[in-house]
Amino acid sequence: MATVPSVSNSITVRLEVPARGNAVSAITTAVESSGGSVTGLDVTASGLEALRIDVTVAAASVAHGEEIVEKLRTIDGVSIGKVSDRTFLMHLGGKIEMSSKLPIRNRDDLSMIYTPGVARVCMAIAENPEDARRLTIKRNSVAVVTDGSAVLGLGNIGPKAALPVMEGKAALFKRFAGIDAWPLCLDTQDADEIVAIVKAIAPGFAGINLEDISAPRCFEIEARLREALDIPVFHDDQHGTAIVVLAALTNALKVVGKEMSAIRVVMSGAGAAGTAILKLLMAAGVEHATVADVHGVVHEGREGLTDSLRWIARHTNRSGRTGTLKEAVAGADVFIGVSAPNVLDGDDLATMAPEAIVFALANPDPEVDPAIARQTAAVVATGRSDFPNQINNVLVFPGVFRGLLDAQSRTVDTDMMLAAARALATTVADDQLNANYIIPSVFHPDVAKTVAAAVREAAVAARGGQEQAPPRPTAGIVGTLDTSSFPAVGI
Repeated sequence: MATVPSVSNSITVRLEVPARGNAVSAITTAVESSGGSVTGLDVTASGLEALRIDVTVAAASVAHGEEIVEKLRTIDGVSIGKVSDRTFLMHLGGKIEMSSKLPIRNRDDLSMIYTPGVARVCMAIAENPEDARRLTIKRNSVAVVTDGSAVLGLGNIGPKAALPVMEGKAALFKRFAGIDAWPLCLDTQDADEIVAIVKAIAPGFAGINLEDISAPRCFEIEARLREALDIPVFHDDQHGTAIVVLAALTNALKVVGKEMSAIRVVMSGAGAAGTAILKLLMAAGVEHATVADVHGVVHEGREGLTDSLRWIARHTNRSGRTGTLKEAVAGADVFIGVSAPNVLDGDDLATMAPEAIVFALANPDPEVDPAIARQTAAVVATGRSDFPNQINNVLVFPGVFRGLLDAQSRTVDTDMMLAAARALATTVADDQLNANYIIPSVFHPDVAKTVAAAVREAAVAARGGQEQAPPRPTAGIVGTLDTSSFPAVGI
């Protein structure tokens, strides 16, 4: 599919131009004739003979940006100064920082925040380790853990190259849920080592967000950590994606007037995201699903199945289909792709059932061109921000963890994820729902708090409907300090 100018590929070009004449119009013409888009034009200095202009341009790619700069060089009387990539500028020095919640203004502050006063707090936690949730950052902290083996659509690029993504994830946790998240990029891809490291650092956190760890290792790592730790472990690539897909599908089915239990779903992709989506859809009532990967339809007679593929083969494909994805999609009500670009075309989609739903989520290039999909499908969603119905994990993970942390949950289960999906779906009111609006914007003000409330309620229900008892006050406080006036969030 053709790419279009995007702010993610925007540049700012500093130009010196004659003070008189039509240089400014020549600049905008040169950019637009090259397929770019001028998003800002600022005069940063002026003299009798010349102007200094910073022109900001959205390009379709790095190469396209370079072409636009070369076109600007051809304008008479214009000289090129500095060219800045705005995305790289935003990442200079990293995107997050640690800051103190309390001022350190004098010796009194120092003696309470650090030594000698802090020793009393340390001893209180030593006597009652549960007080760590009350007296440290633990209760509001999440570790964002990766080994860099499956970063975005970039593949196995390693822990250092994964760090900008993990920083971004931490920034989103703070922006949308007020959670302090810490990127931890591990220089190992050995499952045993990853499990051991995360177990060792877990005391400082109230939750673990696994990120961009390749399948099938991610299944084992998550399962082992959930078994070993008393805090929730959530692999966002699996479950965050699954929750958003289920929420979007719930609303898409309302648009086309179909029931979850009656539809036939065909999926492309049997990795971490695909497997998690499948399991959550089945938990939500999908009874007829077929999954295909690069080798075709997954079925019990296929040789060389891994453990995860063997599970898929046993629990899907009731009709015993074999063959290719293109063959499997014929007659399907729903196509969900979490695989690779351009595996289907318009002719394939034309064979689907009437009022078909297409979620082509490979990013940046989907399984089928969305513009083509919209010619035959009733509802189309992608992972991209430049088409309606963006399936974006940012809609889920901040609210999910906010709910888990508020409930002081020690785990996360399917009921909590189903609750999150239902809550996310309800943020689109019935009178707002249509084929181009089945899922809210990530900036919708109610998303995180609605999802958090639903997850918190489900977590409480998982404990038998009992609110988590507050941590026992430390011995150092009992009898010496009235805590009734403290805000609930503090003590």
